Amino acid sequence: MAVVQNTSKDVDLLARLMRAEAEGDGRLGMLMVGNTGINRVRADCLDFKNIRSINNMVFQSPGGFEATQKGYFHQRAREADRELARRVIKGERFHPATRSLWFFRPEGSCPSQWFGQWNSGRYKSHCFFAPLASECPNV
Repeated sequence: MAVVQNTSKDVDLLARLMRAEAEGDGRLGMLMVGNTGINRVRADCLDFKNIRSINNMVFQSPGGFEATQKGYFHQRAREADRELARRVIKGERFHPATRSLWFFRPEGSCPSQWFGQWNSGRYKSHCFFAPLASECPNV
Protein backbone atom coordinates (compact mmCIF):
# COMPACT_ATOMS: atom_id res chain seq x y z
CA MET A 1 0.00 0.00 0.00
CA ALA A 2 1.35 3.41 -0.98
CA VAL A 3 2.15 6.09 1.60
CA VAL A 4 1.46 8.84 -0.98
CA GLN A 5 -0.98 8.92 -3.88
CA ASN A 6 0.65 8.18 -7.20
CA THR A 7 0.11 7.39 -10.85
CA SER A 8 2.36 5.58 -13.30
CA LYS A 9 3.59 9.02 -14.43
CA ASP A 10 4.52 9.83 -10.82
CA VAL A 11 6.47 6.56 -10.55
CA ASP A 12 8.37 7.42 -13.74
CA LEU A 13 9.04 10.96 -12.52
CA LEU A 14 10.36 9.81 -9.15
CA ALA A 15 12.46 7.09 -10.83
CA ARG A 16 14.04 9.69 -13.13
CA LEU A 17 14.77 11.97 -10.17
CA MET A 18 16.34 9.19 -8.12
CA ARG A 19 18.56 8.15 -11.02
CA ALA A 20 19.60 11.69 -11.91
CA GLU A 21 20.43 12.61 -8.31
CA ALA A 22 22.15 9.45 -7.11
CA GLU A 23 22.88 6.83 -9.75
CA GLY A 24 26.57 7.10 -8.87
CA ASP A 25 25.74 6.01 -5.31
CA GLY A 26 24.07 2.80 -6.48
CA ARG A 27 20.65 1.38 -5.73
CA LEU A 28 20.76 2.18 -2.01
CA GLY A 29 21.78 5.78 -2.68
CA MET A 30 18.91 6.11 -5.14
CA LEU A 31 16.49 4.68 -2.57
CA MET A 32 17.65 7.26 -0.04
CA VAL A 33 17.03 10.09 -2.50
CA GLY A 34 13.57 8.58 -3.01
CA ASN A 35 13.02 8.57 0.76
CA THR A 36 13.84 12.25 0.91
CA GLY A 37 11.37 13.01 -1.87
CA ILE A 38 8.53 10.98 -0.37
CA ASN A 39 9.23 12.55 3.02
CA ARG A 40 8.75 15.98 1.42
CA VAL A 41 5.33 14.96 0.10
CA ARG A 42 4.31 13.67 3.53
CA ALA A 43 5.90 16.46 5.59
CA ASP A 44 3.41 19.38 5.56
CA CYS A 45 5.99 21.48 7.42
CA LEU A 46 8.84 23.94 6.94
CA ASP A 47 9.57 24.42 3.21
CA PHE A 48 7.13 21.68 2.23
CA LYS A 49 3.71 22.91 3.42
CA ASN A 50 2.24 23.06 -0.08
CA ILE A 51 3.88 19.94 -1.49
CA ARG A 52 1.08 17.39 -1.80
CA SER A 53 2.14 15.27 -4.78
CA ILE A 54 5.20 13.68 -6.31
CA ASN A 55 4.99 16.13 -9.21
CA ASN A 56 4.87 19.13 -6.81
CA MET A 57 7.84 17.73 -4.92
CA VAL A 58 10.02 17.06 -7.97
CA PHE A 59 9.42 20.48 -9.50
CA GLN A 60 9.23 22.56 -6.31
CA SER A 61 10.57 26.05 -6.91
CA PRO A 62 12.38 27.45 -5.09
CA GLY A 63 13.91 24.66 -3.08
CA GLY A 64 13.57 21.83 -5.57
CA PHE A 65 16.09 19.41 -6.96
CA GLU A 66 19.00 20.61 -9.05
CA ALA A 67 18.90 17.50 -11.24
CA THR A 68 15.60 18.58 -12.84
CA GLN A 69 17.54 21.28 -14.67
CA LYS A 70 20.03 18.86 -16.22
CA GLY A 71 19.58 16.83 -19.41
CA TYR A 72 20.15 13.50 -17.66
CA PHE A 73 16.91 13.92 -15.71
CA HIS A 74 14.90 14.01 -18.93
CA GLN A 75 15.86 10.50 -20.06
CA ARG A 76 13.12 7.88 -20.01
CA ALA A 77 12.77 5.91 -16.76
CA ARG A 78 14.18 2.38 -16.75
CA GLU A 79 12.19 -0.48 -15.24
CA ALA A 80 14.84 -1.11 -12.58
CA ASP A 81 14.55 2.53 -11.49
CA ARG A 82 10.74 2.34 -11.48
CA GLU A 83 10.95 -0.63 -9.13
CA LEU A 84 13.10 1.39 -6.72
CA ALA A 85 10.61 4.27 -6.90
CA ARG A 86 7.73 1.89 -6.13
CA ARG A 87 9.57 0.65 -3.04
CA VAL A 88 9.86 4.10 -1.49
CA ILE A 89 6.30 5.00 -2.52
CA LYS A 90 5.20 1.91 -0.58
CA GLY A 91 6.99 3.25 2.49
CA GLU A 92 10.35 1.46 2.60
CA ARG A 93 12.86 3.65 4.43
CA PHE A 94 16.63 3.53 4.53
CA HIS A 95 18.98 5.06 7.11
CA PRO A 96 20.28 7.77 7.12
CA ALA A 97 17.46 9.10 4.92
CA THR A 98 14.65 7.63 7.05
CA ARG A 99 13.36 11.09 8.05
CA SER A 100 15.45 13.30 5.80
CA LEU A 101 14.00 16.26 3.93
CA TRP A 102 17.30 17.47 2.45
CA PHE A 103 20.53 16.08 1.08
CA PHE A 104 23.53 17.45 -0.74
CA ARG A 105 26.88 16.39 -2.06
CA PRO A 106 29.69 18.22 -0.24
CA GLU A 107 33.28 18.57 -1.35
CA GLY A 108 34.50 17.24 1.98
CA SER A 109 32.91 16.02 5.19
CA CYS A 110 29.26 16.53 6.12
CA PRO A 111 28.54 19.53 8.32
CA SER A 112 26.66 18.83 11.55
CA GLN A 113 23.92 21.21 10.39
CA TRP A 114 22.79 22.54 7.03
CA PHE A 115 20.40 25.50 6.96
CA GLY A 116 19.54 24.72 10.59
CA GLN A 117 18.74 21.04 9.99
CA TRP A 118 20.67 18.23 11.65
CA ASN A 119 22.87 15.79 9.81
CA SER A 120 21.37 12.32 10.02
CA GLY A 121 24.30 10.67 8.27
CA ARG A 122 26.16 10.14 5.05
CA TYR A 123 25.89 7.50 2.37
CA LYS A 124 28.69 7.55 -0.17
CA SER A 125 28.70 11.03 -1.71
CA HIS A 126 25.52 12.45 -0.12
CA CYS A 127 24.89 13.94 3.32
CA PHE A 128 21.30 13.70 4.62
CA PHE A 129 19.57 16.16 6.94
CA ALA A 130 16.40 15.67 8.96
CA PRO A 131 14.24 18.06 10.94
CA LEU A 132 13.47 17.59 14.62
CA ALA A 133 10.38 15.45 15.21
CA SER A 134 8.72 18.44 16.86
CA GLU A 135 9.17 20.49 13.67
CA CYS A 136 7.82 17.86 11.27
CA PRO A 137 5.80 15.16 13.06
CA ASN A 138 4.39 13.75 9.77
CA VAL A 139 7.84 12.62 8.67
